Amino acid sequence: MGKSKVLVVGGTGYIGKRIVKASLAQGHITHVLLRPQIGLDIDKLQMLLSFKEQGARLVEASFDDHRSLVDAVKEVDVVICTMSGVHFRSHNILLQRKLVEAIKEAGNIKRFLPSEFGMDPARMGHALEPGRVTFDEKMEIRKAIEEANIPHTYISANCFAAYFGPNLSQLGTLLPPKRKVYIYGGGNAKVVYMDEDDVATYTIKTIDDPRALNKTIYLRPQENILTQRELVATWEKLIGKQLEKITISADEFLASMKDMDYASQVGVGHFYHIFYEGCLTNFDIGEDAEEASQLYPEVQYTRMHQYLKRYV
Repeated sequence: MGKSKVLVVGGTGYIGKRIVKASLAQGHITHVLLRPQIGLDIDKLQMLLSFKEQGARLVEASFDDHRSLVDAVKEVDVVICTMSGVHFRSHNILLQRKLVEAIKEAGNIKRFLPSEFGMDPARMGHALEPGRVTFDEKMEIRKAIEEANIPHTYISANCFAAYFGPNLSQLGTLLPPKRKVYIYGGGNAKVVYMDEDDVATYTIKTIDDPRALNKTIYLRPQENILTQRELVATWEKLIGKQLEKITISADEFLASMKDMDYASQVGVGHFYHIFYEGCLTNFDIGEDAEEASQLYPEVQYTRMHQYLKRYV
C-alpha cells in the first residue's frame, strides 16, 4: 500500500502550516483546503500559494457548501483538521461538525484527526469555567465522530513550546523574563513541552499506523517532561544569571481571573490545571492510547534546552 493522501483543513494556521510541511516531507500527496471566505487575507493566500509551490494541491471548498466539502473529502484518504481552538486567536471547534457530516457522507476516509493538539479533553471533565468550553466542545466533536463510526486518531500534544517555553510559562507574554519569574505553587508539577514542528512530525507518522487507529496518541517524550522550576533552571544556565522567583498560590492565581477578559480567564483556567494539578502527567497512559516517542523512536525531537537557545 502507498502512503495515504491527506487533506489538511486549517492549513494556514499555527499548527496547520506545520502539518502541511510535515505531510509533504514524509511523502504524502497533500491537499490543503482553500476557503472562499479567505476574502482579502493576503497573508493566508500567499501561504497557500507557497504550499502549492512546494507540491501541495489547493482544494476549494466551503463550510457553507456541504457538497463542496464532500467532494474535497472524497479526493483523499485522511483528513486532518487544525482549526483554532484557542480564544485569543479564533475559536472554531464546533465548525468541525460540518466536516464530520461531510466525512460521514463521503464514506471513504481511513482516518480523521480532529482539531485537538492540546490537553486530552476526555480527562478534563472537571475543568473550571469558563475554560472548560474548549474541552466540552472537543468532546462533542469526538461524540459525533464515534457515533458516525469514522476511523480516527486523537492527538494530545500538551504545551506548544513557543507559548510555554521561552517565557518560562508566564501569562501574557511570549518573551523571556529579564529579572523575575512567577512560579505556580511549588513549581514542581510535571509539564510536557513540545516543539511545534515535532508535533506535526509525530502527527503525520500516525496516519498510516494501525497502532494509532481509534486511539489517543500522547506526545510525551521523556526528556521534555519538565517542572516549571526545571525549565527556569535550564534558562538560567543558558543566560548565566539567576532570576528572582515569586511564588503564586493556587488561590491567588485563581483570584486574578475576576478582572480579566473572557479569553484571559480561559487561559488562567488552563494554566491552573497544567501547573497546579499537573493534568498533563498525573495519569498513566492506558490500553486505549499510545505514547508517540515510543511508537516512533526514530524521530529526533527537539529538547527544551535546544529550543531555548534560540532566545538567548
